[in-house]
Amino acid sequence: MSDVNRQWVLASRPTGMVQESDFELRESPLPALQDGQARVRTLYLSFDPAMRGWLNDVPSYVPPVQIGEVMRAGGVGQVVESREPKLEPGDIVQGTFGWQEYALATAGGPAGARPVPEGVPITWPLGVLGGTGLTAYFGLLEVGQPKPGETVVVSAAAGATGSVAAQIARIRGCRVIGIAGSPDKVGWLVHEARLDGAIDYNHEHVSARLDDLCPDGIDVYFDNVGGKILDTVLARINSHARIALCGGISTYNSTERAGPRNYMQLVVRSARMQGFLTFDFLPRFGEAIADLSAWVQAGEIAHQEDIQHGFENAPATLLRLFQGKNLGKQLLRVADPEG
Repeated sequence: MSDVNRQWVLASRPTGMVQESDFELRESPLPALQDGQARVRTLYLSFDPAMRGWLNDVPSYVPPVQIGEVMRAGGVGQVVESREPKLEPGDIVQGTFGWQEYALATAGGPAGARPVPEGVPITWPLGVLGGTGLTAYFGLLEVGQPKPGETVVVSAAAGATGSVAAQIARIRGCRVIGIAGSPDKVGWLVHEARLDGAIDYNHEHVSARLDDLCPDGIDVYFDNVGGKILDTVLARINSHARIALCGGISTYNSTERAGPRNYMQLVVRSARMQGFLTFDFLPRFGEAIADLSAWVQAGEIAHQEDIQHGFENAPATLLRLFQGKNLGKQLLRVADPEG
């Protein structure tokens, strides 16, 4: 084990599109362990569009990352030293470790390191069995409330969250249409995720394709992008439609943000549009993980992991999310487990 910790810290707040130059690679000596702490070597880091919002100096559901602070991120790591009886050397754990090769962790509580469940690949708790899977589960089932036979549309449907939400809708007996950004992603949605149809927003006319694929209107929309696609869907919702606002990736790197222009459709259609946070459903995480695990093991949910390599590539890996390069869950492999 090295006695030096490499860390990516926030060097400047991005204006518009986030840049690699907004981060700085630093080295610092490893601090001594205190009672109740363990040292965790980072193995994999998780990347999600919401991380862009953490770079803005505005109030949110978590504090903004401060200038000079290690970039916040979830990860999976291996305990290498410990003064915490619940965390033993060699244990594989998950937690919010940040963009650094070594993190100090405690056991228990929402911010503590938690064991990765036995019998599953160690990356799954960062994706299909982690925050993205849980977001899809509760956003679709609790906010969207799909009923068998209804038409469900999901944007960013080839992403980590959208792909799971779309397949849960399919499992629940709905007709599901996905919107994604390339022919490869559309092909994966139709052939691997087994959706009823998919639209390539970069090469097809979204409004015309929605008219073709949703001739009876849209009952549930799981929105990951906001912007023009949200307006396009709003123009086609049915009476008592439900819209789950999960994210707005199309606006995250914009200097100006505009709300939906077609919001009056919510009035004339007696429809509902609701935002949500996964932690709203914290007491039910166990239920959701059990369902997701069963669906994955039964082959009902297909999922992809886009794994980049090398700690030095952390900023570039974040940018992939906003360049439309990732298919499925975006991860970075930092190191391999030992033993």
